Amino acid sequence: MSGKSRPVDAFSDLIHLGGAAVATTHKGKIFGAFLLTLSFFVVARSDSGDRPFDVLIINGRILDGTGNPWFRADLGIRDGRVAAIGSLRQVPSARTIDVHNLFVTPGFIDMMAGDSLPLVLDRTSAASKLLQGVTTILVGEGDSPAPQNPETIRSLKRRFEFPFFWTNYSEYFDILSQRKIALNVIHNVGAAQIRQVVLGDRDVDPTPAQLARMEELVAEAMQQGAVGVSTALIYPPGSYAKTAEIIALAKVAARYDGIYFSHMRNESGGVLEAIDEVIEIARKAHIPAHIYHLKAAGQDNWSLVEKALDRIEEARSKGIEITADAYPYIYNGLDLSALIAPWNFAGGREPLVKSLGDSAVRSRLRREIETRADWENWYIHVGRDWDNVLVADIPQGVDPHYAGMSIAQIAKSRSVDPWTVFFDLVAAGNTTVNPKSMDEEQKREIYKADFVSISSDAPPSDPVAASHAHPRTFGTFPRILAKYVREEHVMSVPNAIRAMTSLPATQLKLNDRGRIALGMFADITIFDAQTVRDTATFVKPASYPVGILYVLVNGQVAVEGGKMTDALAGSVIQHHP
Repeated sequence: MSGKSRPVDAFSDLIHLGGAAVATTHKGKIFGAFLLTLSFFVVARSDSGDRPFDVLIINGRILDGTGNPWFRADLGIRDGRVAAIGSLRQVPSARTIDVHNLFVTPGFIDMMAGDSLPLVLDRTSAASKLLQGVTTILVGEGDSPAPQNPETIRSLKRRFEFPFFWTNYSEYFDILSQRKIALNVIHNVGAAQIRQVVLGDRDVDPTPAQLARMEELVAEAMQQGAVGVSTALIYPPGSYAKTAEIIALAKVAARYDGIYFSHMRNESGGVLEAIDEVIEIARKAHIPAHIYHLKAAGQDNWSLVEKALDRIEEARSKGIEITADAYPYIYNGLDLSALIAPWNFAGGREPLVKSLGDSAVRSRLRREIETRADWENWYIHVGRDWDNVLVADIPQGVDPHYAGMSIAQIAKSRSVDPWTVFFDLVAAGNTTVNPKSMDEEQKREIYKADFVSISSDAPPSDPVAASHAHPRTFGTFPRILAKYVREEHVMSVPNAIRAMTSLPATQLKLNDRGRIALGMFADITIFDAQTVRDTATFVKPASYPVGILYVLVNGQVAVEGGKMTDALAGSVIQHHP
């Protein structure tokens, strides 16, 4: 399904657009209101003789996603799209939903949701998104589901059990479509994934022939529907890529009207320089750029947020299209091995992990982590305090009771030094941790910026598998509405909805989603502004939010009364210029 819009009723669109344009001037307010009222009348009358709506939503307060204030209207949905907006109660409908003055908004769009594979491996994982009001997710950071080669497929099969495999996005999208999914998904192609396929996980520069092959793989992914190319420049092997290599890949994505997305090379003391690199890539590749989960990690760096926002604003003032997203938590999430400097993985992860059995290697790495600040040193960011590093997800073979505990707490329970716990967990396998690295003030400043959308930085997850996940997995979007809108008044309701809907849709070039307007896909979220809130905590992260009563995906009811339905109405959104 394309991300491009199809034409809708030109007369009705003209009335809506004309009313909005005229109403922006003082003298035109009355005429604009007249046109808006007329548009509702025309739309309602135009549908009165047609076949019934599939769904009719009445008694709602509509927030259209653009930042405009709410207005009262009914919403008629037919064939998965918004067919009419206005006074529609006399129009026949297969189903009518009376929302009793709740807010009716576009479905929320998660700008960084990790992975789409959980949607086919365990369909219950979609609840973690849908019950937050999320209807569309962007997936693929440094890695991505495609492309694959025999070695990367073997690696995948060590992590997941599934009876199918694929090598490119065309094959993967067929799997998603055939097995049916409950959410809309849009994919990046990861530059680290490209590196894995062509170069493996070693710290090497590509030869001209290898770079040409990497460019071919980006082109193939873009031709098959990827929305852009993405990097995660803190994690090996993505961290080995030099700027020139990224520019080369971004130029390929630009040929297909794509976007460059980045988990930047530094999110702490070097955040300004990292933003400069993103700007350079955008400028030289002639491509829009987007920064994942903008932050300034580490207490010594919190004051850099204002300068970071100014740096982005300055670039935008010069015509460089750059945006960002952020999640509403002061704990971030990463693999525990990221606390080891990336150059130690130059020969690959497996040799480094094997070397951790040597006490001399552990001693050297500890000294390096404790004393060196010339890299993204998360140990320094958490104040050199192992109590500030919570273990979220642990590898097989490790005591499951460690999940939810800090490194310091595990060490106390074992009567060993925290460094022993740290190295033991890294050696055991992928261990996800949540370091306390940010403060609330930077979150408030970031959310005031009009170019910042919302992300969870968490994949779809079911409560059993994610019993000790980061709470953002289950609570991100309701947390925005409860904490930053209702309680702290950092954002107004219309602006918060804009940051969750039309803004990310614009960032992703989704011309037919993210707004409530005629002809748009009927991804709809309905919530109670007075009761909506997150319930997920670090003690109990796998807890669903409250206050989101209905969610529609492509016109089908996916959440009703705050509970999941059996609808599998999601689609693979393929980007095409």
